Amino acid sequence: MPGGLETSGQWQTLLVEGHAPLVRARRMFRYVPSAPRCKMCSSPFGGVGGRLFGAAGFRPSRKNPALCSRCCDGMTAGGAEVDVAVLFADVRGSTGMGERSAPAAFAAGLNRFYGVATAALIAHDAVIDKLIGDEVMAFFVRGISGPEYRRRAVDAGRDLLRATGHGTPEGPWLDVGIAVNAGIAFVGNVGDAVVDFTALGDAVNVAARMQACAQPGELLVADGVADAAVARRRGARCGCGAGRSRSSRRC
Repeated sequence: MPGGLETSGQWQTLLVEGHAPLVRARRMFRYVPSAPRCKMCSSPFGGVGGRLFGAAGFRPSRKNPALCSRCCDGMTAGGAEVDVAVLFADVRGSTGMGERSAPAAFAAGLNRFYGVATAALIAHDAVIDKLIGDEVMAFFVRGISGPEYRRRAVDAGRDLLRATGHGTPEGPWLDVGIAVNAGIAFVGNVGDAVVDFTALGDAVNVAARMQACAQPGELLVADGVADAAVARRRGARCGCGAGRSRSSRRC
């Protein structure tokens, strides 16, 4: 990226203000066809322009195909401490599933889960951080997910429950527990030989511990995260009918 992102101040601008500064710096990208485009820098993914920019490294990111690899995977080492919402989703009973199923069938089930989870999260502009065994981690930050990033994390959790069948007439085809927490985390590129765009810190660790407390079909939301959205569903089923949503200060 032009000038790099060596300082935490530049990372702060990117993660909080988002793609606007980059669009101004590369305003010419807007005139190159065609959509869809990177949410940060407006580089095209489609058409002839997409093929040309792809050859220069502006391909859809493996973390979030709404962003190009240069604006996500390819950023320089460093980062900044910013407020994020963190979501963990875990398949319940996966150990038993693995014991009862042939390896190929078990892998197919997890791949289906990865597919629906990725679709639900990306629809809310999440950065998909990790696919770990039977678990998915994603985070939402203002500069990528928009000013309502905390609420979008909760909405993504509800959509993921519904995508796995919770709250539908057919019932769940996979038992999933989800948790969302928010707080200050270090977001940026970490590592040396292998560089990872990720979020680190207590807010992430607490989300992971909360997820372990969520029951199948339940979305556990920390106090202070999207309170308006959670208040309508506290102690009740989600408005979408997908599982239960409750707020909890601690597990």
